[in-house]
Amino acid sequence: MAALGASRAAAGLLRAQSLGGWRGLRTTAALPQMAQAKSQNAKAEGTFQVTMLPGDGVGPELMHAVKEVFKAASVPVVFDEHHLSEVQNTASEEKLDRVVDSMKESKVALIGKIHTPMEYKGDLASYDMRLRRKLDLFANVVHVKSLPGYQTRHNNLDLVIIREQTEGEYSSLEHESVKGVIECLKIITRAKSQRIAKFAFDYATKKGRAKVTAVHKANIMKLGDGLFLQCCKEVAELYPKIKFDTMIIDNCCMQLVQNPYQFDVLVMPNLYGNIVDNLAAGLVGGAGVVPGESYSAEYAVFELGARHPFAQAVGRNIANPTAMLLSASNMLRHLNLEHHSNVISDAVKKVIKGGKVRTADMGGYSTSLDFTQAVIAALEG
Repeated sequence: MAALGASRAAAGLLRAQSLGGWRGLRTTAALPQMAQAKSQNAKAEGTFQVTMLPGDGVGPELMHAVKEVFKAASVPVVFDEHHLSEVQNTASEEKLDRVVDSMKESKVALIGKIHTPMEYKGDLASYDMRLRRKLDLFANVVHVKSLPGYQTRHNNLDLVIIREQTEGEYSSLEHESVKGVIECLKIITRAKSQRIAKFAFDYATKKGRAKVTAVHKANIMKLGDGLFLQCCKEVAELYPKIKFDTMIIDNCCMQLVQNPYQFDVLVMPNLYGNIVDNLAAGLVGGAGVVPGESYSAEYAVFELGARHPFAQAVGRNIANPTAMLLSASNMLRHLNLEHHSNVISDAVKKVIKGGKVRTADMGGYSTSLDFTQAVIAALEG
């Protein structure tokens, strides 16, 4: 009886803990009083304020494509644009705080890749990581879906990767214990493992998904990944209608390449999610075609699914705007602008399906501008 009571108490605790993260997917929290005046002006004009961070590499070029398409589609969004870049030395704590203040007002952002230099300059945490921590963007969601009319090795794929992105190997806890020996700490906590697991099962339930796969390396990291896996199993018991299985990360990578159709929703710790996001994006056409999003209890950030600055393409007018446009479309859906969201995503998919206007990464010869203009023409057509 005591064990039964403890089990029910644990189930109740998990249900209570889950509400915040999933609420961020459906709605936004009330705006702070200090921001009400500006927000009310935007609402009076029938517009939504969105924080924009173009980022590094081709980010500014992709954001320009988004602005042009939004203008053509008469999207009622006003961007509050900020520039934060470690590469261009425009990053500072003051600028980071400005971005956070903007997010506190808008609750929604569209961001490019903020590139992280490999050189150690005295701070282990990059500005990208610090921003995500300040906003507590614990859940990264990448929907990997084949684009109609664009043939890849695997077609008709439809799977979702959910990554915990506030701890794990990205905890920025490294030190040299003795000369020539570096210790890099991987942090796994019960609270955050339960939170991301509950988010994954809530996502599967809301989206009509049938299965959740927990990806881990508990055979080697028996305590850290063992705790993550145990939390996933505990949460799975609360969702008897959702099938649950587990898979070791190295086998998962092989299975994704051999038979990705077996997967539906995958949930995993930080580093594994980063790797699998990029691997899965490659299955449907690469980083240029897969959108992504990150959530906290209050904020929603829309971005590229496979975060890549495409530095080699800067200024050459060859970057593929598809992923950023689809991400922007998802952002509009989050803002309940369903019509504008559908019009833009349908136009992007129409251009790709037509096959006449494709950027180099998709085997074509069109420029970024060509693609953007084709999407605008599809809007009007």
